[in-house]
Amino acid sequence: MNTKPVILVVDDESQIRRLLELTLQGSGFDVRLASTGNEGVIMAASERPELIILDLGLPDMDGREVLKKIREWSSVPVLILSVRNGETDIVSCLDAGADDYLVKPFRTGELLARARTALRHRLTKEEKEVFTNRILSVDLSARTVKRSNELIKLTATEYALLALFVRNAGRVLTHKFILEQIWGPAHAEEAQYTRVYVGSLRKKIEKDPANPKIILTESGIGYRLSVED
Repeated sequence: MNTKPVILVVDDESQIRRLLELTLQGSGFDVRLASTGNEGVIMAASERPELIILDLGLPDMDGREVLKKIREWSSVPVLILSVRNGETDIVSCLDAGADDYLVKPFRTGELLARARTALRHRLTKEEKEVFTNRILSVDLSARTVKRSNELIKLTATEYALLALFVRNAGRVLTHKFILEQIWGPAHAEEAQYTRVYVGSLRKKIEKDPANPKIILTESGIGYRLSVED
């Protein structure tokens, strides 16, 4: 019985597919390959991968359309791998449900690190009621937050924001996504809300709020809750 995590690579460049196959297999993953968007959607359903690495520039459809189709029935982590490096492209993919975005050309070490992070996000989201990271512990069922084993008090909004991060640990959350989830669609453009409340959270949960290690900033995009121990 195969116990290796299955990763589906959807990319039309044969050299990239081969590079990713060798890199991922060398790190203990079982790899499936697709060269078109339609093939990727079919294999996402038939192979049930734990992670999908998805290119945007596919010959039959845009990668965002592939992402949209997969998100209709699956929450599998999706890492976008693309030459498109514009902020608009990145944010639109993350808002559409991608978990992370890496620009080509890429370093294999960074790709592997992001793949492992996405897989940990899946486990955190699906299996864990208690999230722990460095000095922080969050029990979603008991609604308790501890810093260095000491209970800390959060406002209702601060807790809602932290719980959102915990449920999406390891995933990049855009300002728009956070605003819509916490404050509603009418506040989707009020980015100052996220800055103020993330700053307030950091003062309570970070050892050094000026140099955060738990809630990380993705410049110009949003934030990510680190899943590193």
